[in-house]
Amino acid sequence: MTWYLILIGLVCAERLAELVTARRHTAWSLARGGVERGRGHYPAMVALHTALLAGCVVEPLLAGRPFVPALGWPALALALAAQGLRWWCIRTLGPRWNTRVLVVPGLPLVAGGPYRWLRHPNYVAVVVEGFALPLVHGAWLTALGFTVLNAVLLRVRIRCEDDALTGVSLPRAAPAAASGTVR
Repeated sequence: MTWYLILIGLVCAERLAELVTARRHTAWSLARGGVERGRGHYPAMVALHTALLAGCVVEPLLAGRPFVPALGWPALALALAAQGLRWWCIRTLGPRWNTRVLVVPGLPLVAGGPYRWLRHPNYVAVVVEGFALPLVHGAWLTALGFTVLNAVLLRVRIRCEDDALTGVSLPRAAPAAASGTVR
């Protein structure tokens, strides 16, 4: 269990690195007239992702879930692959990547990196990580709960992002103090 707790700690550190990156990218976008969309669903997204990490720790401890190698090792491989895809997305989007939906008017859609093949590759990473990371140590209730709730949230998030990126319902509003777009 100790190595799994270390893994979850590393994922938490990765999330903090994402937030630092997002803050820097926010400043870049706002300086270029970026406009935020989807503020209403953002707190739910933060809460859900926080609950995922908490559930990864709490469920195996409270339920006495053992590490099952036949499930745990493949789940770990998927979780690590999801991290790789996530950072490929971040690198590809550069300063346009963020944890919020923020669009800088006039910039074309990114069509390189994983965006050559998928419209929302970062969300593929989120989906895979959301079920794989808990399953590394048998937290199947966390995996199931996150997957179901994340599907609902992603439906809202992707619609919001697509609308923002295509200019649908994009009135000129004052930019937010902290915002961005994950694509």
